[in-house]
Amino acid sequence: MPAHSKFSARLPLLEDFVHRQGRAPTLDEIRGLFHISSKNTASVIARQFIAAGALTRTATGRLALPPGSRATPLRILGSVAAGFPSPAEEALLDTLTLDEYLIAHPESTFLLKVEGDSMIEAGILPGDTVLVERGRTPRNGDTVIACVDGEWTMKHFFKEKGGAVRLEPANAKYQTIRPQRNLAIEGVVCSVIRKLI
Repeated sequence: MPAHSKFSARLPLLEDFVHRQGRAPTLDEIRGLFHISSKNTASVIARQFIAAGALTRTATGRLALPPGSRATPLRILGSVAAGFPSPAEEALLDTLTLDEYLIAHPESTFLLKVEGDSMIEAGILPGDTVLVERGRTPRNGDTVIACVDGEWTMKHFFKEKGGAVRLEPANAKYQTIRPQRNLAIEGVVCSVIRKLI
């Protein structure tokens, strides 16, 4: 089989590994993945993937995913009350990527930075980032991004008997909003992200 054809046949196996593991394989894993015994052959294959832009190397020489590749799954080691498991207690339970965990519909989800304090009692603080899903029908109590009479806001959504809509803040300083002319719901907030460090 020509070298190019071999590379083309190997690429889907690499992509499948990256999809499942969320990281680049080691040279030993490349040997197992492609059923080869030679470390030199594994190194040659790794160099081909690097030349093609499918992999890269870190400063210490380890194989890695190129910048901008799929988010790396984080290991779930167990549950903890108020501390971290000691190395002796650590047990790998699973891995997950935060994008898969937080985002159900990537094609219709976007991020917004929070300004203002009208939702602080709902745990949404200035400087937080919210994930917003378009196309979802809001239910009573959902936090929505809405354009009300030409002004954008984030509030709790409530539909009253008769079809009237009111938008409630989560801060006693602010008043209920009742659209006077028009209302457009841009999306429903599905997650709040706060960087603590």
